[in-house]
Amino acid sequence: MAPSAYIQPVVDSTSVFKADLFRGKVLFCTGGGSGICRAMTEAMMRHGADSVIVGRKLDRLTQTAKELSEATGRTCIPAQADVRQPQALKAAVEKTIEQFGRIDFVICGAAGNFLAPISGVSENAFRTVVEIDTIGTYNTMKATLPHVRASKGSYIHVSATLHYRGTPYQVHVSAAKAGIDALSAVLAVEEGPHGVRSNVIAPGPIGGTEGVDRLSLRGDSGSWTQQAHPAGRLGDVKDIANATIFLFSDAAAYITGQILPVDGGTEHLRAQFLPYPQALLDPASVQSMIKAKM
Repeated sequence: MAPSAYIQPVVDSTSVFKADLFRGKVLFCTGGGSGICRAMTEAMMRHGADSVIVGRKLDRLTQTAKELSEATGRTCIPAQADVRQPQALKAAVEKTIEQFGRIDFVICGAAGNFLAPISGVSENAFRTVVEIDTIGTYNTMKATLPHVRASKGSYIHVSATLHYRGTPYQVHVSAAKAGIDALSAVLAVEEGPHGVRSNVIAPGPIGGTEGVDRLSLRGDSGSWTQQAHPAGRLGDVKDIANATIFLFSDAAAYITGQILPVDGGTEHLRAQFLPYPQALLDPASVQSMIKAKM
């Protein structure tokens, strides 16, 4: 009988990093109401940080903030803002300063995505994803930068690995995430002399997230859940959280302007998650996975 592949464990950050690592520090996170960014925020709070989570849906933000505060014993407050609107972001930053007096760490994580071929992506839909992901990241940087300079703080931008190769049905988000990678690099170079670091975390397929759920319908043989993973499993939100704790910690003081894929090595083995070329020649065959308009 052939040996079974080794499966890397899912590790909780509290088993590795000091519990009070970020005590007295403040995190500002866009997209923190759910998914990966919620997990990143929770991890920072479990290590002593207070936080502000930013998003468009106040009811969800309020509930998430309450849950995070109760789970960690730290303070999390909601700030309703659309990252496409600079004034709304500035108001969220002002609320943060009024509450906590500082911003040490920023996670730029607000994002939008759907599946559609280029022929099915409207001009408005393409623009909307770029506005949320790329321009939203820029707006967040602009609104928070004076305070991050003052604290000699750090940025993490949530990107993806999709644009490392041509990924069908992801033209809009591939362009948007490539822009985020470029923004982070320039921020690192320009703001390094002011004591500010900037890095990118590029998650691979993370189990239980909307992105993977959409690409893994009905156990499709091409889905990410069915593919081989060098680490032996799909990613977990804790994997992204652990990378976050490290990059924001002083242990990463000499790391800036970098892109850290957190994908268990999946990118080196990546196959198409849609049947190729059938999905391009006959989009109707994968219609249940496509949202042609936003």
